[in-house]
Amino acid sequence: MSHKEHFLSLQQLSESDSFILFYSSQILVCDEDILWSFDQIKDHLDDSADLILLQRDADTSVIAVSLQQDISVALQAKLNSLRSLLFFSDQEKFLLGGRASQLVDWYKNHRFCGTCGTQTVHHGSERTLVCDSCSLHFFPRISPCVIMLVTKGDEMLLAQSSRFKSNFYSCLAGFIEIGETPEQTVHREVKEEVDLQVKNVRYISSQSWPFPSELMLGFLAEYDSGEIVPDPSEIADARWFDIDSLPNVPSEKISVAGKLIRTFIDEVKNK
Repeated sequence: MSHKEHFLSLQQLSESDSFILFYSSQILVCDEDILWSFDQIKDHLDDSADLILLQRDADTSVIAVSLQQDISVALQAKLNSLRSLLFFSDQEKFLLGGRASQLVDWYKNHRFCGTCGTQTVHHGSERTLVCDSCSLHFFPRISPCVIMLVTKGDEMLLAQSSRFKSNFYSCLAGFIEIGETPEQTVHREVKEEVDLQVKNVRYISSQSWPFPSELMLGFLAEYDSGEIVPDPSEIADARWFDIDSLPNVPSEKISVAGKLIRTFIDEVKNK
């Protein structure tokens, strides 16, 4: 198999390959394992499945499979949301499953040219889909976002989203708009979401976030002025929390939000 082959046929599969299976935007899981062997699935695959090469090491490959029929019962597996992988003990599986999910979604959403409607074809050597009529190339895309922890003294601003109901408080976040730098987006999003002005914006870390296909750029930003006024369309609740009395917050092991919170706590304690 060529290293440049990104779309595979059944005939190209090997007994040493591993597979990540998707059906109807859900991932097939068995006891916190998302990798399936060739022997486990060979009798359940047909030509209707999309096979996308995820990675290759030596003589084995990891392949994302988009199924057109539900084979979870036959495999004694469960259909789980991708978000459920966040709570798995093995975070490498979440990263691998997230990458596979993004490629499956990209392939599903670009089967036809968005300009002329012609069915796209596989590029011979690159991970892209091509419209032979328009000569357009459709590469996998990511959406850059900022996520920022606003701080004031020994306190941090945490918020609950009005879109996703949960008992977690987390950092503010938003998509980078055309023509903006990430730092400009931090200023704009904080102002729009809670009506505060910030200063001294510092980049800390980044994270691939496959919901559905984002790159999160994490920042710390110091409070400058204003009173918290949440935008109700975005924020259900927002308030200042002392580092010693935090609500339920994301773990640093699974999200850049948790890493931002931990970074600030460590900085305060090491003053």
